[in-house]
Amino acid sequence: MTDMTSINAPTNAPVMPSEGKAWVFGDNIDTDVIIPARYLMTTDAAELAKHCMEDIDPGFAASVKSGDVMVAGNNFGCGSSREHAPIAIKGAGVSVVIANSFARIFYRNAINIGLPILECAEAVAAVHAGDTLHVDLASGRIEDVTTGQSFQAQSYPESILRIIAAGGLIAATRQKLQAAGRLPA
Repeated sequence: MTDMTSINAPTNAPVMPSEGKAWVFGDNIDTDVIIPARYLMTTDAAELAKHCMEDIDPGFAASVKSGDVMVAGNNFGCGSSREHAPIAIKGAGVSVVIANSFARIFYRNAINIGLPILECAEAVAAVHAGDTLHVDLASGRIEDVTTGQSFQAQSYPESILRIIAAGGLIAATRQKLQAAGRLPA
C-alpha cells in the first residue's frame, strides 16, 4: 500500500469554493498520460507534479497554478489503478477535476487522496481552455466567470465532503479516531 501521509495531512478546513484557470483535455485521458510510468518510483506529490500531463501538454506542470481546474471529456483516469495519477494532479495544485465521466478506480482513488472531482457534461461542453472557473463543491455549482454561464453538478454527500476537507481518507480516519480518543493527537 502506498504511504500517502504527505498528501493526506489533516487540514480540518471546510471545503471552500475554488477559482482558477481551466485546463481542457479530451476523452480517455488515461493514467499513463496523467503521470507517465517512467516516474512511478516515487509517491512524493511534489515530484510527481513536475511530470503531470507532460506527454500531452509539456508546459502544463510549469504553468498550472494552485487552484486551477482540469476539465476533460469521457472516461478520465482510465487505465491502470495507480494512485499516482490523482496524487500528481493534486500535487500540481489543481483544485478540482470536472469531466463527463471518470474511470471507476480513478474516481475512488481521487476521493481517497482528497482530490475533488465532479461530473458535469454541460460544463465540459461549454468551458474553453483559459476560462476562469469558480467551483463550489458543497453545492456542486460551477460558474464560468469568463462567460457568465453557470452549471450544476451533483453535490457530494456530507461524508465525502468531510474526507475531501480532511485531505483524504487516511487523514479523515485519523481525525475520527483522534476525536473518539482511540488515537493520540
